[in-house]
Amino acid sequence: MANASILAKKQEVIDEIKEHINNANGVVLFDYRGLTDSEAKELRRALRNAGGDYKVYKNTLMARALNDLNINIDESLVGPSALAYSSDQIAPIKVLTDFAKKHESVILKVGIVDNEITDKNKLASLATIPSRDGLLTMLAGGMIGIVKDLSICLDLYSKDKE
Repeated sequence: MANASILAKKQEVIDEIKEHINNANGVVLFDYRGLTDSEAKELRRALRNAGGDYKVYKNTLMARALNDLNINIDESLVGPSALAYSSDQIAPIKVLTDFAKKHESVILKVGIVDNEITDKNKLASLATIPSRDGLLTMLAGGMIGIVKDLSICLDLYSKDKE
């Protein structure tokens, strides 16, 4: 039987995993086999620029943490897995999808977006959604168009009344 100090360290890791998952709005489990050290640093830098990060944990510890959170993705915890997380729902998905296009060794397995389990197909569809800033820009552009049309209409109306 493992001694108490080893069990305490394992419990700390399990608590850390649960904290990352609870604090994140977007979590992605991915296979990182085949990444070189420089590619792993590049991926970490890209995730940090998007407001996230990733960490590699043992599958058994991730399974225990996920089971404590009542999340069942045990079938995805096969082979080496890394956990990417971010406060933005879409950011880790977009970063990992873009990175996987350049590096075939990165394979997305499953995600958790707003406490919902998402499979590979849904991850692929979520990756096509523009970023939050892009969506806000589209919204602002649409609103400016309406205001512009209204101002032209009011200007023509005022000239007609003169």
